[in-house]
Amino acid sequence: MADAFSSEVSDRICKHMNEDHADAVTLYAKAFGGVTEAIAAQMLQIDAQGMDLLVQSETATTPVRVAFDHTLQDSEDAHHTLIDMVKQARQTAGKRE
Repeated sequence: MADAFSSEVSDRICKHMNEDHADAVTLYAKAFGGVTEAIAAQMLQIDAQGMDLLVQSETATTPVRVAFDHTLQDSEDAHHTLIDMVKQARQTAGKRE
């Protein structure tokens, strides 16, 4: 495995997601973490099996673990998986509206 999930890789992905794609992180919390009332979320850590989020709602801030549907091989796999998940979350949200 050329690009294992070291803490540096996790930190880089989390920083990018939190700074550039905060709306997507909130969608992950809603669609895959079951926190439909989420108003914001922060990605704390990512590994080959899932991601740890800190999710904020009107009444609480809660840690949430979102599992992936497969074991990620590297950061490129993470990139594609996170994109696919946000597309899926947006489609699901669109069907509910």
